[in-house]
Amino acid sequence: MMKKTLILFVIAYILFSCSKEQKELVNSIPPISNAILESAVIYEANIRQYSPEGTFDEFTKDIPEIKKLGVKVIWLMPIFPISETKRKATGGADSKFASEFPKEEQSRYLGSYYAVSDFTKINPEFGDIEDFRTLVSTAHEHGIYVILDWVPNHTGWDHTWLQTNPEFYTQNEKGEVVHPKDTDWTDTADLNYDNLAMRTQMIADMKYWLKNENIDGFRCDVAGSVPLDFWQDAIPKLRAEKDIFMLAEAWEPALLKDTLFDMAYAWDGHHLLNNLANGEKTVSDLKTYMQTTYKERYEKDDMLMNFVTNHDENSWNGTIQERMGIKAEMLTALSYVLPGMPLIYSGQEYDLNHRLKFFEKDSIPKKKGKTFAFLTKLGALKNTNSALNGGKEKAIFEVLKSAKDVFVLKRTKGDKTLLYLANFSDTTSQVKVTEKGVFRDLISKEKINLNGEALQVAPLTFKIIIN
Repeated sequence: MMKKTLILFVIAYILFSCSKEQKELVNSIPPISNAILESAVIYEANIRQYSPEGTFDEFTKDIPEIKKLGVKVIWLMPIFPISETKRKATGGADSKFASEFPKEEQSRYLGSYYAVSDFTKINPEFGDIEDFRTLVSTAHEHGIYVILDWVPNHTGWDHTWLQTNPEFYTQNEKGEVVHPKDTDWTDTADLNYDNLAMRTQMIADMKYWLKNENIDGFRCDVAGSVPLDFWQDAIPKLRAEKDIFMLAEAWEPALLKDTLFDMAYAWDGHHLLNNLANGEKTVSDLKTYMQTTYKERYEKDDMLMNFVTNHDENSWNGTIQERMGIKAEMLTALSYVLPGMPLIYSGQEYDLNHRLKFFEKDSIPKKKGKTFAFLTKLGALKNTNSALNGGKEKAIFEVLKSAKDVFVLKRTKGDKTLLYLANFSDTTSQVKVTEKGVFRDLISKEKINLNGEALQVAPLTFKIIIN
């Protein structure tokens, strides 16, 4: 009897030790904080298209590579099951459902990630819950936080709420559930935020991932279409569970007030980058944007996400090369030096130059080229140079006087100074800078002694110089 008791004790001790070790592993990353976000790069992971297999496991293998890009936050596009009913096959105003195609073709149409059938389950195409947990724990081991893409505005037509609680949804005068107004999102059913029970359940489903799966926050789809008072109720309750990062797919400054969202989208900035590339906007417009955005529209401690591409832009509006052409690299660099946090979208680091299919299986390239090295340099600079701090205690910026088609941005914090010079013209410009001291060119690594003399900037090129 004594021997059996001893054996049971040893087994129990081993299990307890393993459990404790696993818990310590899961919690091996410090709580997310404003200080960490100051120098962060965020990565949007499209699991379906990230690899030929389209699984969590294949993405998890590359987390060490993603870390090399200076990434501190991974945003996972929706990982939930996708509704079969009204599953989309094509997009746009004349979009079609998979069911409208011959039966033998229907299986190729995987639908939109944003037509969720269950907020507490995993899309089996990606793997299972253990695969997901491995992804999260691996990211944490590498000092990277994981946020989930949350879809609060609507669900897919298979969601159980449609059967159990139709009052959770917006209905027309006939009592029929409708898709979101003024959209072509016909594969989704619009949620009714006048229903308090639906709000309560939505918060409970979000808490599920914080409590049970140790994720670090949410990127909230079309957050501005959800009533502000929902976020005012929900976000403090989520923050009571743990320290989290909240990203709003929205521009509205009200969403950044108090303890609501940590970061919003720089939508106007993104459109401006596209227009700078195609010649529809000028350096004068960029200077105006800097003034109106950072000094008038938003408060000093508001944070914006700067981006040259994302899943919508790539699939529907074109690749970086299509939209930005020869100016792509200089505008990508600008997205890093502007106040805020830069975004990398899956495949961008591997010179992705095709529009990823949205409703079908596709795959990004995985060969390192010029862009991986370029983003690695920019990421290291963002991580380590306080002149690029972009959070609540962001570095000061100043737009310096220059030639008509040349943009010069100065960022400073403490003893760190950075100058970004971009020549949008087709002729070489001599740009006079008043800074003095020893600087270094980030790209060429050339040492530059500044004594108030002019710097030469070739046509359609840029320089980033740091002290």
